[in-house]
Order: sequence, then structure tokens, then C-alpha cells
Amino acid sequence: MGRLDDIDLSARLSSNEYEERLIAAQERFLKLRLTLGGQIGDGEVGPGLLVVMEGSDAGGKGGSIKRMVERLDPRHYSVYSYSKPSTREKRHHFLWRFWREIPGLGGMCVFDRSWYGRLLVERVERFATVEQWTRAYDEIVEFERSLVLEGVILVKFWLQVSEDEQLERFKSRETDKLRRWKLTDEDWRNRDKWDLYAEAAEDMFERTDHELAPWDLISGEHKKWARVAVLETLNDRIEEGIARWKE
Repeated sequence: MGRLDDIDLSARLSSNEYEERLIAAQERFLKLRLTLGGQIGDGEVGPGLLVVMEGSDAGGKGGSIKRMVERLDPRHYSVYSYSKPSTREKRHHFLWRFWREIPGLGGMCVFDRSWYGRLLVERVERFATVEQWTRAYDEIVEFERSLVLEGVILVKFWLQVSEDEQLERFKSRETDKLRRWKLTDEDWRNRDKWDLYAEAAEDMFERTDHELAPWDLISGEHKKWARVAVLETLNDRIEEGIARWKE
């Protein structure tokens, strides 16, 4: 049994509870974001905020990000989506392409996928050597620790869906001309290696969960639950980060 098996995929919210909790969580997040940026409160700029979104393909990352930033001024955050590195990026250390977008004090970024690709797709598809992805566990933890100690609140989410739910979402995208772009041949290939990706994810949780940036695993099986759970957890993590910043 691993951490993925411990996720309660049956968790759901009624429409009324969803609306109430979403509005409350967004309001709380807006206040925290403005406080970090120095727009409200004592006027002092606080730590940066970096939210890393990982998870199953079609796990609900995009919908959760959309609700996360919905109330924010677009000038107060950036969202970056990462896929395979470019030819130029491959000439550098695998963390190089992420370093450039790390938020400074008072800033905010959301990463849709991240450096954890080294431990997931690059491992499973053998784009990285065994020595490279094995070494990456310690490299990532030290990288994350340095970010947090220098003034970044780092929050890491994993959204998980079942194989059956993923298949339903793939089929829905396939038949919708406005969402078909979200489904690629790579998604289907990854699905065929479900067990290998689950094994890689479990190793990743075990070796990259640390006190300065723990993993938060969220059920993405029911979209309303996932969106609220992500926001409420994010708010808690920000408050923890602010308290640490003030110590």
C-alpha cells in the first residue's frame, strides 16, 4: 500500500456546499495573496509563492488552477506550463529552465508540471539515465530547501484520478472539438504504463517529501471536491509559510 492507495477517491461535495466553500476559500486566498504582495496589511512585501501542480493526466490540474487564480488581478501572478524540454534547454542542468521563473519576494507563480518530470516521465520513458533520475531526488530536495530558506512558500499538489475516470475524461475530450487539443498521443501512451507511473510517483513521494515542502495529495475524481480541497489546503500552507517567514 502506498500514498496513492490512501487517497479517498469517493470524496465529493454537493453543489451548494461547493459554491459556499469555493467562495470562502477564494476570498481567503485573495487576502493572503494581497498580503504577500504588500498590497494590504502592514504594506511589507512577504515571501514569494510557488504552487507546483502535478498528478494524473486529466486529473483536474487546469480546472483547479483556474479556480485558484479566478479572483486575482492578472498582474499579480503567472502560470507556466511545462512539457518536454527544448533542444536548448537540454544543454543545461534539468533545473535550469525552472530557475528562470521562480518568484521573488512578493511574487506568485503556478507551475503546471515541474522539475518532477525528471522522476516521472523521464524515468518511465527512459529519457534520463538511471544515474540521472536517481541523483535527482537529492538535487530536487536541496533545490527546494534553498528556495524556501531564501523566502519562497513552496506548495506541492498531486491530483489523482482512477483509471476508469481518466478513460472517461479522455473520451470526453476526444469527442469535443474545443477540448480535443488537451488530449495527445502521449497521454494514451502514458495510460498504457499506469503501473510504472504509479511506482515512480510513490518513490517520488517517499524521497522528496520534506518539512519545508511536503506533498499534498488530493483526489481529483470529483472535480468540485478537488478544486475546493486544493484552495483550502493552499491557504493553510500559505499561513504556515507566513508564520515561518516571521520567525
